[in-house]
Amino acid sequence: MKLETERLILRPWEDRDRAALAEIQGDAHVRRFFPRVMTREEVEADIDAAREKARLNGFHFQAAELKETGALVGLVGLGVIPDATRAAIPSHPRVEIGWVIGKQYWGQGLAPEGARAWLDYAWAIGLPEVVAFTAHINLPSQRVMQKLGMIHDPSDSFEHPKVPDGHPLRPHVVYRKRNPGP
Repeated sequence: MKLETERLILRPWEDRDRAALAEIQGDAHVRRFFPRVMTREEVEADIDAAREKARLNGFHFQAAELKETGALVGLVGLGVIPDATRAAIPSHPRVEIGWVIGKQYWGQGLAPEGARAWLDYAWAIGLPEVVAFTAHINLPSQRVMQKLGMIHDPSDSFEHPKVPDGHPLRPHVVYRKRNPGP
């Protein structure tokens, strides 16, 4: 699946993306709202898993590349929510939208630009809704969700099962957007 926006190409992962994504995911500031940074090996495995999930589901988090330079800015996409996480969210939503952008590209509106394209795709394939979730202290990501017109749903707040008890990143908030329909 390949999508384009004014400034981005959202495309399947290629082997040339591995080093650039490892640099982004290995940056402690970029990953400050995740329990830890990712190793090169974890990024390699994530890319391979993303390719397989895209093959199985028709979509998954993909590369976000600047049209102008061809530089990888991060990842943006839709993903089927893993069962353990889905079970922890009171409404048990099926599909999430998410993004991770390299810090040198922050503040340029690239995350919402790429996410809007993915939301359009979600509606085009008939998904009834898409959610986004993040640690309750991740205000930058919540601002992106708000820019996308997503609505905070306090009744869906949850404790992320992959984050240890007592960790400040365990409490999560959920934002949702429903398919506007024809």
